[in-house]
Amino acid sequence: MVTCRAAPQGRVSDMKSKTKALIAGLMLGAVVLAGCSSSSAALETVSPDTAATVIAENSDEIILDIRTPEEFDQGIIEGAINIDFYEPTFSSDLDALDKDAHYVVYCRSGNRSGQAMSTFADLGFTNVTEIDGGIANWYEAGLPVVLP
Repeated sequence: MVTCRAAPQGRVSDMKSKTKALIAGLMLGAVVLAGCSSSSAALETVSPDTAATVIAENSDEIILDIRTPEEFDQGIIEGAINIDFYEPTFSSDLDALDKDAHYVVYCRSGNRSGQAMSTFADLGFTNVTEIDGGIANWYEAGLPVVLP
């Protein structure tokens, strides 16, 4: 025969308090994590078409081409400035830029710009849009490329 006993009143009250504290802690954690994810959402990778729309709708965008000068000379997205990813000064060149401006960044295929996104984050940039697949995807999408 099994005998069930009720928990003493003090233990029930203590369990309720601990449960409330646990729920409050979980909710606070969710709010903190949501805040973190929304700030990192400013560093994003988008399709060439989306990037073209962003550039067309915002005249204050700064377009960064992080290819070599030789690649840059072969054709760019209009208005782009060149900061060579392979230069030893790449990180310090980025660090000298306005961290709160909005940047659209690309390379040839997305490899270098993908790597650069962590550098932007480490340096405290707040609004960087990477073109998925670089200028190769941009060109493939039929978007304009000009000579510098």
